[in-house]
Amino acid sequence: MEASNSEDFAVGCLLSIKTTLGDEFQGQVITFDRPSNILVLQEGSKAGTRRNIRFLKANYIKEFSFLGQADDPLDFKKCYIDLQSLQAREELALRQAEAEAERIGVGVTPEAQNIFDALSKTLPVRWEKTTIVVMKEVRVTSPYLPECVIGGTPAANERVKKVLVLERKRLHSRGGSQ
Repeated sequence: MEASNSEDFAVGCLLSIKTTLGDEFQGQVITFDRPSNILVLQEGSKAGTRRNIRFLKANYIKEFSFLGQADDPLDFKKCYIDLQSLQAREELALRQAEAEAERIGVGVTPEAQNIFDALSKTLPVRWEKTTIVVMKEVRVTSPYLPECVIGGTPAANERVKKVLVLERKRLHSRGGSQ
């Protein structure tokens, strides 16, 4: 797409676009960045609150047709951003990222991480440096063998040993230990 046609990408234009990759879609122009030759389009109906935003390099436009003109999609008088909803989504994403980060052992072998991951499927576990703490009371230390299981009630201790033996067999049988 030549830069001389960029006037056709005025903000608010509704376009039907066919790309050189075979995609066909309709969208409203949010902006066109001449230096990068990128067209930013909003897809979706006006009725919904969520819309897709597509960044499209204008070189990939095979053909387009003008469908009409609409209001500026970024008119601040008409835009509504639910900041509370966005903040709640951000907080949830941060909590999930922190929880996932806590599940990764620091300074442990890949085999130790595999054992932790396997134990976490059936039991509540967390890392305490390089020790796996199971059910808040049973501790499994390196090299993470049944004889390395200490603490907790006898029943909890035996349960962890049993799960550990089964998980180590399963990991070794599929070549999961490094």
